[in-house]
Amino acid sequence: MSRGYLDKEPCQAYTISSSGGETKVAAVTINQPFNILVVDDEVNIRKTLSMFLETEGHRVIAVSNFEDAIAEASRRSFELAFVDLRLGAESGLDLIPALLAVSHWLKIIVVTAYASIDTAVEAIRRGATDYIPKPFTPAQVKLAMQKVFELRTLEQKVTTLQEDLGRLHPEIDFSSTSNTMQRAVSLARQVAPSDATILLRGESGTGKSVLARAIHRWSNRAAKPMSIVSCPSFLSDLLESELFGHIKGAFTGAIRDNPGRIAACEGGTLLLDEIGDLPLSLQPKLLRFVQDREYERVGDYTTRKADVRLITATNVDLEKAVREGRFREDLFYRLNVIQIEIPPLRDRPDDVAILAEKLLVFYGRNNHRSFHGFTREALEALKLYRWPGNVRELSNIIERAAIISQADRVGAESLPPSLVPGDANAHIGDPITLGKIEEQHIRRVLATAKSLQEAADILGIDQATLWRRRKKYGI
Repeated sequence: MSRGYLDKEPCQAYTISSSGGETKVAAVTINQPFNILVVDDEVNIRKTLSMFLETEGHRVIAVSNFEDAIAEASRRSFELAFVDLRLGAESGLDLIPALLAVSHWLKIIVVTAYASIDTAVEAIRRGATDYIPKPFTPAQVKLAMQKVFELRTLEQKVTTLQEDLGRLHPEIDFSSTSNTMQRAVSLARQVAPSDATILLRGESGTGKSVLARAIHRWSNRAAKPMSIVSCPSFLSDLLESELFGHIKGAFTGAIRDNPGRIAACEGGTLLLDEIGDLPLSLQPKLLRFVQDREYERVGDYTTRKADVRLITATNVDLEKAVREGRFREDLFYRLNVIQIEIPPLRDRPDDVAILAEKLLVFYGRNNHRSFHGFTREALEALKLYRWPGNVRELSNIIERAAIISQADRVGAESLPPSLVPGDANAHIGDPITLGKIEEQHIRRVLATAKSLQEAADILGIDQATLWRRRKKYGI
């Protein structure tokens, strides 16, 4: 069986240098194949250029005229187009802005047998990236493609940096003493190189989006864009436009075309956060995209295709939502190919101290402070707390402590009162009630026990009694 494009070795681009009249070509690896559109009215040029590009590992669509070029660009995403300046009675110069109107991120290399300074300047002015004359050599094509590759790589880095500005977070590693967390991270690493759809489950604040970003970094799509869309952040109509895009005039306020998040992360990864809040009206459209990778922009009937890896995340019971008719069963099964459950922070108390120390270093650096950790009382209070907001809440509390602490070792006085009640560190013999002593003892045992059964065994009571005590004390 012949090898497919994705089974080939990484694509090679080349740079050219001359020495003593000899032209040398140096290879530079392009790790991702391009989707390339070839537009030329000469059948031999189309076939020869297409065969050469396919041999290099790229995916190629070749057409002969203006109309077919626009139709193909409307149906799928291309990174690069080779456009002949003379297309029968039509001008390739006119095709340049028309293609860019369909695909804003497309890079266009103009090729022509009628090369001149004026046409080169005009092609660049209309939006072309580069310009090569006919007849061209393989080395010229490879050099032009290398320039495009370097430009796209730089643009993607800038886009990623812009998305991260204003929401800078501490770098979280995934080291954990919890077997459950270790299994979750191990599974994430294992499935990252595949294109399988992943469903991340866990309470709010457990780090689902952080793990999704890590999966993207560990995948073969790491060089491509990643985008995150929070489903509850948009009204139904606006969410559809945000995901799939819209054309100018599709609705009031649509003053220009919007390609949408799916098109914007072509070849990369899309995270749909809080997928349980996806409106029912949008669920059939997402189902179609998951199944066929096809969609239409709002106000446009042109069917488009996209190569995007989908990750979804939720903190709700999707099975219950299916039973109640709030979530489509077929969509649930399509999204639930690989399920990764992230445990809440209260189920891994030993991780609290590890995370707190890392966060304190990060926020200390941000506030031009140097800390030497936490006092024993502060660490004990952090471990005893139940963390309903999980890692996000812990991060916020450590940031607060790094700002208000007056000492180089953060003490319990720098933590919120809710974490350190007045009698939290009481001892036997102190003038407090037996109930307070019992509450504190139960909290400490729960913080160190690996399960509720182990905690009940340590306390010498059954799980039902422990449940009643937890309810009584709000643990």
